[in-house]
Amino acid sequence: MTDTNDTPDTNDTNDGTPDTPKQQETVHYQEVGASYWRIWLGPGLAALGALTQVLLGDRPHWLMWIITGVGLMWLNAVWVLARRRFLRVRVTDSVLVQGTERVPMSDIASVLTREPRQGTRVLGGGPAVPRGFEGVELKLTDRKHALAWSKDTETFTAALRTAMRNSRRD
Repeated sequence: MTDTNDTPDTNDTNDGTPDTPKQQETVHYQEVGASYWRIWLGPGLAALGALTQVLLGDRPHWLMWIITGVGLMWLNAVWVLARRRFLRVRVTDSVLVQGTERVPMSDIASVLTREPRQGTRVLGGGPAVPRGFEGVELKLTDRKHALAWSKDTETFTAALRTAMRNSRRD
């Protein structure tokens, strides 16, 4: 009996190149900006307030505590999601992510160890390095300088140098 299936063993894309599974990139350094547990802080505090009213012998105002818990949860969710979007730092072999900005490793010429110069463009779209972060000056391939930022600059700088070496090897 012959096989009537005309499909080849490898999945080809429309441009003729074989479709290979996407390889997971090595993450050398990552800061997520904020943790999701903070979202539950508001409902936890509201539940604690309702419990306090019960323990004191008062009749709790359930609607007020529910509205308070949901409101605080919403405010914390907005805060956490904003921090996760605008304060994330990620270094892989192919890209440096600073907030909403992505810089390919091929665009980074070197990592400078000197104190960052005043007026250097800050990566991530902000006017200055975010509070609580320290700047690391980068020299880009177009001979311009940019200021990357991280909480742990030593580990961040080492990760950048490793990722740059790995990207040059490919």
